[in-house]
Amino acid sequence: MTLSQAITQARDHPRPSLSVRKTSDADGYSSSGSSASSAASIDTIRPSSREQPAPPSHWTNFFEQDLHLEDNTETQNSNYHVYLTSPRNPSKDPLFICHHGAGASGLSFAVCAREIRHRLPDAGILSLEARGHGSVVRDETGAEISEFSLNALARDTIAMIQLTAAKLGWTSLPNSILVGHSLGGAVMTTVAKEHFRAFGSNLIGYCVIDVVEGSAIEALGHMQKYLSSRPMSFASVEEAIQWHLRSRTIRDPRSADVSVPSLLIREPLNASNTLTWRTNLKMTSPWWQEWFQGMSQKFLTGRGAKLLILAGTDRLDKDLMIGQMQGKFQLVVLPEAGHFVQEDVPERTAQLLADFFKRNDRSQMVLPPKVSDLIAQGKKV
Repeated sequence: MTLSQAITQARDHPRPSLSVRKTSDADGYSSSGSSASSAASIDTIRPSSREQPAPPSHWTNFFEQDLHLEDNTETQNSNYHVYLTSPRNPSKDPLFICHHGAGASGLSFAVCAREIRHRLPDAGILSLEARGHGSVVRDETGAEISEFSLNALARDTIAMIQLTAAKLGWTSLPNSILVGHSLGGAVMTTVAKEHFRAFGSNLIGYCVIDVVEGSAIEALGHMQKYLSSRPMSFASVEEAIQWHLRSRTIRDPRSADVSVPSLLIREPLNASNTLTWRTNLKMTSPWWQEWFQGMSQKFLTGRGAKLLILAGTDRLDKDLMIGQMQGKFQLVVLPEAGHFVQEDVPERTAQLLADFFKRNDRSQMVLPPKVSDLIAQGKKV
């Protein structure tokens, strides 16, 4: 489905369930989960702003809207969750579309999104949440679909973008920059390579953050060990935040304060009332290899300008080393950051993204006058 078709369908057949929802649980926390996940009595842990001013880490300090977008077909019912700050003028101003890594959430880009707006006050930021990470996709029986193939995640991404455009009444997508961290980088690379027609002529380019095919596939052998070594649960949100900082999983306290609570759920049937991980990463393991296989060639041949931000030069594989020497993409290394680059150094990441847009924004290009026009004006050439 193209964007124009999605908008036409939304106008001709309004979706009463396409809405903005901000819900809170009994402990005064806001839930970004879908109505389906609420029915399962599982609440995502997020601070509430209903009865008191929102704390500095609340999502409203980073985005304008919290959207739940429902898309129902014959085979599946989807409740997608996104965070959005709209571009001031969608026909002119850019939209940065961000996809988080495995096990993370849309708030992984929260501080970076705010920093982008500091540099580009008219820009928009759309931060998506994948299925199993904040969005829920169910089959016709109501059972949650546990497929995390790259194609499924890419289709979800296009659906979230199109549903957001329909919700906001955009006649076409703004000039878009795709940004993906880790797994999100693989998803956005696939979108730029295989689904670019959904953007018309408005896909400026894409940025991949700290993932390349070679090192990613090599690291998969250590994933099970890592998942077994991290805590299974936490007694409080603060304990979880401190674990992320002590382990240097996230290095910036501001980022940890806003993103870590969104990674946790409280299950009322749990007598200890502890917090557990929202995303079951072990369930995604059948697709780990597929996520990154062939990613380097897709990155090099996708539509639009290309930016690769890494935390270390050792992450470059052979294909990317050759492509970089041939000038096929821009490479920036930020050795002061860990894997969660956009959370560890949000100001630096935001500046790179802002500069990437400015450098590749075709609407700002001024072409030299044609010789025939100069002659017609009586000027010497």
